[in-house]
Amino acid sequence: MHTTIKTAALPFSSAKTYLAAAAFVVGNIILPQLFHLVPQGGVTWLPIYFFTLVGACVFGWRVGLITAIASPVVNSLLFGMPAAAVLPAILIKSVLLAVLAGAAVERTRLSIPMLAAVVLGYQALGTLGEWALCCNFALACQDFRIGLPGMLMQVFAGYAVIRYWTNKSN
Repeated sequence: MHTTIKTAALPFSSAKTYLAAAAFVVGNIILPQLFHLVPQGGVTWLPIYFFTLVGACVFGWRVGLITAIASPVVNSLLFGMPAAAVLPAILIKSVLLAVLAGAAVERTRLSIPMLAAVVLGYQALGTLGEWALCCNFALACQDFRIGLPGMLMQVFAGYAVIRYWTNKSN
């Protein structure tokens, strides 16, 4: 299933960029809080990345990037999750997700395989970054060991939300 979507690709100079990013940051605050009600919900479902993916695909990499940086920092400051010790690794993955998703949606049509490639790409590259930070390969691979449900949610639920959002606005 391939869908051509019209990305808004908002510039940094637009107030709409910051309003959209703020809305996605709120989503990335609420969703992790819901998933943290379940034991191991955060590490299993990886909810901190969901609206970064949606924002980058719908409004472009700039909205994705702002969401990618603000979401983990605000969550950490407000709720202590992610913990400060893992914040750099989360930020690396989050920024990679925003850039890869924004670039992919600008260059190709939205599809399940495209989103799967984006999710695998940011996770693989992010795992290398996390490994460099923590010097523990097993710990760096945690998202691949525990977070598969979250990666699948990003691909399939992300696809559904992006399609809904872009169809609604067209």
